[in-house]
Amino acid sequence: MSNKKTKKDQQLEQFRTDDAGKHMTTNHGVKVSEDEFSLKAGERGPTLLEDFHFREKMTHFDHERIPERIVHARGFSAHGEFELYESLEKYTKADFLTDTSKKTPTFVRFSTVAGSKGSAETVRDARGFATKFYTDEGNYDLVGNNIPVFFIQDAMKFPDLVHALKPEPHNGMPQAASAHDTFWDFVGQNQESAHMVMWTMSDRAIPRSFRMMEGFGVHTFRLVNKEGNAHFVKFHWKPVLGTHSLVWDEAQKINGKDPDFHRGDLYQSIETGDYPEYELGIQVIPEEDEFKFDFDILDPTKLWPEEDVPVQIVGKMTLKRNVDNVFAENEQVAFHPGNVVPGIDFTNDPLLQGRLFSYTDTQLIRLGGPNFHELPINRPVCPFFNNHRDGYGRQTINKGQVSYHKNALASNTPTPATEEEGGYKHYQERVEGYKIRARSDSFKDHFSQAALFWNSMSDHEKNHLIQAFSFELGKVESLEVREQVVEMFANVSLELAKGFAKNIGVTPPESGGSDVTKSSPALSQANTAHKPDTRKVGVILANGFKGKDVKRALKKLSSEGIMVEVISDQQGVVKGEENTEITVDHTFLTTDSVLYDALYAVGGCNEEEAFKKHASHFLNEAFSHYKPLGATHNAVEWLKDNKLYGHTGVVSGEDMDSFVSEFVQAVSAHRHWGRQMI
Repeated sequence: MSNKKTKKDQQLEQFRTDDAGKHMTTNHGVKVSEDEFSLKAGERGPTLLEDFHFREKMTHFDHERIPERIVHARGFSAHGEFELYESLEKYTKADFLTDTSKKTPTFVRFSTVAGSKGSAETVRDARGFATKFYTDEGNYDLVGNNIPVFFIQDAMKFPDLVHALKPEPHNGMPQAASAHDTFWDFVGQNQESAHMVMWTMSDRAIPRSFRMMEGFGVHTFRLVNKEGNAHFVKFHWKPVLGTHSLVWDEAQKINGKDPDFHRGDLYQSIETGDYPEYELGIQVIPEEDEFKFDFDILDPTKLWPEEDVPVQIVGKMTLKRNVDNVFAENEQVAFHPGNVVPGIDFTNDPLLQGRLFSYTDTQLIRLGGPNFHELPINRPVCPFFNNHRDGYGRQTINKGQVSYHKNALASNTPTPATEEEGGYKHYQERVEGYKIRARSDSFKDHFSQAALFWNSMSDHEKNHLIQAFSFELGKVESLEVREQVVEMFANVSLELAKGFAKNIGVTPPESGGSDVTKSSPALSQANTAHKPDTRKVGVILANGFKGKDVKRALKKLSSEGIMVEVISDQQGVVKGEENTEITVDHTFLTTDSVLYDALYAVGGCNEEEAFKKHASHFLNEAFSHYKPLGATHNAVEWLKDNKLYGHTGVVSGEDMDSFVSEFVQAVSAHRHWGRQMI
């Protein structure tokens, strides 16, 4: 891990404690002489109420839990640092976006949306990607998702969406899944959700890793510069490793084999020094171009196609340190899209406007009152002064007799700051109109960008979409709901609707489709970066392997940034020729093919039939998930026996240098979709 401390690390130091080697005390500092037995009247007598240590210990335990988040309950976090590549002073006066010499501490929480705190992580779902920047001007929270759009256009409908998405109230099922009647009934009755549903049915909803997942601010914000000029902006996080996903069968099996798969991947990558990196990108539209496009730029169900509004890469965030305590940091962190700094402002996006109220309101009940900003993980690195007082969990000890504005007794301090002194000034947007409950006509096109998304997918991604709709709707009991969803998505693509209609027992539509022919290559994961870095390869070894060859291959794989784990039939070491010994990381019983990006099978001259059976299962399952396979020495025959030899992404050979080179290329490709034709 990184040894360099950020400003936030230094601030948190005063709150950290290490109990090792210390005497036990009560919360009030009294040393405790016994922690096994409660105080009783005689050895077999009743417990005495005066046992203050027992009362304190049990009371604290009884109140350990706080309400979990209604959505985004299942999450994991890490500390990082943001560096700016180039000053954005022509767009904004925000200090952390204009001073390239600064390194801004950050805290990121990744999460699923639908499931409870105890749910599995590789479910089909949108993922939260929330970033807290601890700037010198205050905290800025970029509270986003791994999908750039949302289900609804107005925050008024958010409770309805979540009620429909959550487990059905009459039986509490299903957990962390959208494959049920109420969710799809909501979709069919609220067609503004079409674009977001396309994303959540795509591979984007089952990411390979938090480290290989894009992040989006979703909403349209404003950047305001020192001159008071404003630009519309959307924020992007681009993972340096590229954007990659699991396949559905694999994701379901991982949920059973390792429900902590995503948090484990993030935690281990940081512990081993493979720090996750994300580049910050912005899309900028001048105010005068607000109505230039064939969609409303304030509509949260619409994205700005990158081919029309290019993403400018302006900085990079690196996650360098794991949390010290999951509850104190990951659970108590409070994000809020209303936490902005001078130079960043809001727009009239009606979903954003509602979030500006909802997020604070949520924290008041979840974290016990209005002082949640004083919890260590939420405290800004800059000092804060105001006339707020008291309330649950107050930590600040305010001195003096004055807690109001204006005052003479304290020379009218704390004093509001002028704009020149760094005071926040809201952008002066001209607003006029009648009070009305209505939606702008410019928000009423629900299918064009859903069609754009479909048009942008590769053939295998389109096939995955059809299969995802088939699975999800195949779990829906109501024929009426299935029919209305088929009818709805016939407006997006007739090919798509016909493709899943026949799989769910609905008469395929005869008419429909979209006139949209435009595509956006940036939306397809087929066009992402492909690197071998940090990919995990399972190496299947048996006693009697070619020692020098294998050691050489493993060393070369590691030099390419690939993580190798040795799998055998027993723990301990596996012994090869030339007195070679290699430590076994996992047995066939303690791991599974779905937990690896690729497999490299070697075998050995002493493997038994049971070993070959286990190895064949691993290889066949990985092959079915389109993963790269490598084999040398004895294991080449395993490929042939299982009819895997010679297929795309299957590499074998005896020249170790050429084998490793070809295998690394296969691993970099992530998946080999040509096998879908087999």
